[in-house]
Amino acid sequence: MPDDASTIGLRVVDSLAAIDAEQWDACALAPGSAGNPFLSHRFLKTLEDSKSVGRRTGWQPQYLLAESDDGLLQGAAPLYVKSHSQGEYVFDHGWAQALERAGGRYYPKLQVAVPFTPVPGPRLFARPGPLAAPVKDALIDMLSKIAGDNNISSVHATFCTEDDWKRFGERGWLLRLGQQYHWRNDGYRTFDDFLAALSSRKRKAIRKEREAVKRDSIIMRTLSGDEIRPEHWDAFFAFYMDTGGRKWGTPYLTRSFFDILGATMADKVVLVMAEADGRPVGGALNLKGDDTLYGRYWGCLESHAFLHFEACYYQAIDYAIAHGLARVEAGAQGDHKIQRGYLPVPTYSAHWIVDASFRHAVDEYLKRERRAVEQEIEGLMQYSPFRRENEG
Repeated sequence: MPDDASTIGLRVVDSLAAIDAEQWDACALAPGSAGNPFLSHRFLKTLEDSKSVGRRTGWQPQYLLAESDDGLLQGAAPLYVKSHSQGEYVFDHGWAQALERAGGRYYPKLQVAVPFTPVPGPRLFARPGPLAAPVKDALIDMLSKIAGDNNISSVHATFCTEDDWKRFGERGWLLRLGQQYHWRNDGYRTFDDFLAALSSRKRKAIRKEREAVKRDSIIMRTLSGDEIRPEHWDAFFAFYMDTGGRKWGTPYLTRSFFDILGATMADKVVLVMAEADGRPVGGALNLKGDDTLYGRYWGCLESHAFLHFEACYYQAIDYAIAHGLARVEAGAQGDHKIQRGYLPVPTYSAHWIVDASFRHAVDEYLKRERRAVEQEIEGLMQYSPFRRENEG
């Protein structure tokens, strides 16, 4: 451990109930986190209390804490023991197969992440102050030591910030690039202001999509705080189960997750509901930070043209503009987001592989993959819907 952190002790706890919420948030929601609600004690404890994470789910909490001699929490990492690679959105199934074909064992592994949540944010939490940097280095070194001492194949810090990513790299971790699609608020006052920034063809296409939803007599409602009632969660859970069952086989979140979220974090929830003839037919769940709206889940029970785009993308833009938010992060995957104003941005992950020969093989793969991702982002930007100079 660095000399500057000689007064810092490291330990692991298996529940956030053992950690004071204010101390956790003082580290997790420190400046630079943008008030990311997924890092908060409330959100992570909701996952625990609803049994969405736990030993039976293959996401076993093992939070790594850094504390000073007086018991004050100086830093932490949201850590989970994994027995599979589901719910991570940074795919390493090929790595697992390769190691097991070579006679090794990939699982269990360690995941530094917010479960089921491909939202970028800090993964090395530190209380602001002179100990912040050495505490983060100590956390990184302890993560790799825990793996080496416990016959664990690897540690994966996914969707970290670029600063965390570079710090992991300086400590010898392998670096991976991915991409997502984010919308940026360029000072728009209305949705029409945003449309005016697009090329004529893209502008007309979006207007037609929104008009098609209206022609289906769909009413869109955006709810937050006390506006969200139990019947809204009942409806949204049905949407979630339909999408989860079709896409993943077994949805990750339990029904009680949504009840607890509504009871403890309604102030951070932006729930978009679509109604036809007074009955809910679809919806999208978002959470909001200080300057960002984070899109998470979507589902519907009836098929309506362009409803997905309206609920997930256009309503999110409407909300961000109305509330002065700087960005909308629309989650993983989806080239179709580009033509709707969500442009590709890099995402960052860092990986520690215990076995030296396997680490070398993965490192060589990641070097090639990083170049390919950089080229793909550059190529995708050519499809930006925004007007170029002298274009209508």
